[in-house]
Amino acid sequence: MEKPQILRVRGERDRAAVFVIRGAVFVAEQRVPIAEEWDERDTTAEFLLAVEGEAPVGTVRLVDQGEGVGLLGRMAVLPEGRGKGTGAALVRAAEDLAVQMGLKKVELHAQTHALGFYERLGYVAHGPEFLDAGIPHRHMTHELS
Repeated sequence: MEKPQILRVRGERDRAAVFVIRGAVFVAEQRVPIAEEWDERDTTAEFLLAVEGEAPVGTVRLVDQGEGVGLLGRMAVLPEGRGKGTGAALVRAAEDLAVQMGLKKVELHAQTHALGFYERLGYVAHGPEFLDAGIPHRHMTHELS
């Protein structure tokens, strides 16, 4: 099983792939209203793409929130990229990018079904469950070394 290559998004072609993947996963598959899928952070965030061969199969967004804290979010992996370590590779690459950006901690809002996935990667859940786009989530944090 070949591991995906993780690339930092550069240029409009890469950005288009990010939004195609997010549209397929969040809007089509999870029924998130398209107006809630995109937000103003998409204009300033850093994005990563997971690529198998020439095909983009996953993406994640990293936002510098200031005070040494990054927000990892909008992680989406297409069905053909799942079960291959794509999600974990995206998270680790986002953490590496956060360190390069001088960040000390990463926060995220995990869909509750994915809590175990993030816990295995060292994230700790805190606070009550909340709804985002009608989907239950929890806040999670991870200190970077």
